[in-house]
Amino acid sequence: MTRATEPPREASGHLPVAEQADVRRAALRLLRADRRAFAALLALNALAAGAGLAGPWLLGRIIDDVRSGGGVAAVDRLALVILLCALVQLLLARWARYVGHRFGERTLARVREQFVERTLALPASVVERAGTGDLTARGTADVAMVGATLRDAGPELLIASVQALFILGAVFVINPLLGGCGVVGLVGIWFALRWYLRRARAAYLAEGAAVSDVAEILSATASGARTVEAFGLQEHRVAASREALETSRRTRLYTLFLRSVFFPAVEVSYIVPVAGVLLLGGALHARGAMSLGAVVAAALYLRQLSDPLDTILMRVEQLQSSGASFARVEGLARAPRAGAADSPVPDGDLIDVRDVRYAYDRGGEVLRGIDLTVRPGERLALVGPSGAGKTTLSRLLSGVDRPTSGTVTVGRVPVADLGPEQLRRQVVLVTQEHHVFLGTVRDNLLIAEPSATDPELWAALAAVDAAGWVAELPDGLDTPLGSEALSPDSGSARPGGTAVTDGSQAQQLALARVVLADPHTLILDEATALLDPATARHTERALAAVLAGRTVIAVAHRLHTAHDADRVAVMEDGRLTELGTHDDLVAADGAYAALWRSWHGDGHTHD
Repeated sequence: MTRATEPPREASGHLPVAEQADVRRAALRLLRADRRAFAALLALNALAAGAGLAGPWLLGRIIDDVRSGGGVAAVDRLALVILLCALVQLLLARWARYVGHRFGERTLARVREQFVERTLALPASVVERAGTGDLTARGTADVAMVGATLRDAGPELLIASVQALFILGAVFVINPLLGGCGVVGLVGIWFALRWYLRRARAAYLAEGAAVSDVAEILSATASGARTVEAFGLQEHRVAASREALETSRRTRLYTLFLRSVFFPAVEVSYIVPVAGVLLLGGALHARGAMSLGAVVAAALYLRQLSDPLDTILMRVEQLQSSGASFARVEGLARAPRAGAADSPVPDGDLIDVRDVRYAYDRGGEVLRGIDLTVRPGERLALVGPSGAGKTTLSRLLSGVDRPTSGTVTVGRVPVADLGPEQLRRQVVLVTQEHHVFLGTVRDNLLIAEPSATDPELWAALAAVDAAGWVAELPDGLDTPLGSEALSPDSGSARPGGTAVTDGSQAQQLALARVVLADPHTLILDEATALLDPATARHTERALAAVLAGRTVIAVAHRLHTAHDADRVAVMEDGRLTELGTHDDLVAADGAYAALWRSWHGDGHTHD
């Protein structure tokens, strides 16, 4: 239940991004999920906008009444109505905002839950190729941007849109000619908006991708700091980080340029319809075709229009950014998914590899025509020089990757086609990297078997020699643990819980999860290679209990593992060159015999 540690690297490709049509369908699906709240939001905003229209119209009435000789009583009466309408608008607007925020938070919860479900359904190979930085950026910054839009920008945009439509409608009611003049005056905004929208989506998508690249490079460099130091890659990583930061800076500057052109053009465009209505209305009033109150009311309406238009245009700008974020979040729906939950049930535990070839995205073939059969209960060791393809083959056997050609089956069912639940019952890959998840000891174990009882949890801990130290924790199984494993590279656990005291305890929790998952086959990619000798010996004792009665395929860097195996498979340059028992291969005096003499001659002893 652990993953292999790899050297730092740049992501080979980002996760998919949803098309605009997909984003629209997803948005409509979210609206339908809470349609009553959305309908209430529309109704309240419409009522609030209607109440807000009374002010300018009543002010025009006051002007006309005063010009016609009306007294103070009439003015006071209309002013009181204006005050009441303003109060009603305030209450309705606050109620609408409250409903909008509740709608936004519920919808955001659905987005987060769906994102987690889709993330957990991603095949491990997809995550590794995309890079954890991309996935992290989508699950944090992008989801947060979508949440801010749902909570704040969405309701405000809706309110402003209703207000703008009602205001323009009121001007047309006063005088269709003035209404047409106001609409013509707003044409400049339409041109500025069209120019902006043509460029904004691609610009914000590029900015989001650049942020993902920065997050991926920093994450890979930090997690592989020991590897960077060991291979002298500091300058390379610094140069890669600077290049990613420079790309991110350029994309941010471009979106800033778009905003710096868009907003000033809009501000200037606000003045045009008001000036046009005053000029045309003044001419009509001079000819006796319109009262002064109507001209003032129309001008006030169009002046009042600047507030909702400001909100609309600012939120449209935010919608471009959040729309790009939503496209990245929703893009997980287009990513490949792990095997289906209703995948065929394997007929037995026989593992069969036939004519398997495999090539990574950016390189040539690393496996070339592998044929191998692993019998149930057999202990097989994979040996060979570095780069021979041992780890790649173990990933294919565990269903992490799918072969480029050929088949890898368990019980005559392709391993990569098994659903997550079915796969962990069949094959589990155990490596040197081990994780302690944020939560209690019980939470860490129930990941493998959610229905496990406390006696079963204690039995799994006892099987890997971990029951003693867990029992000594302050709250036993309910003791909170830190959110990151204490691994040889990390050196310490993150704050947030009781830290495990050494690497073997974190590894024991991982092995206890393996016991609970109860797979018939374990693939060991040198699970103790990076541990110090004392920790390795302690962990190997725990590992021995897990291996009992199971099929074991071990990537062997220490040849005593091969010596103790039932059979040894020797890999060279992506090919399976030798297969047999330890004694037979030593007697054959081939590649394995040379490895054995070299390793044994350095003073190593075998068990």
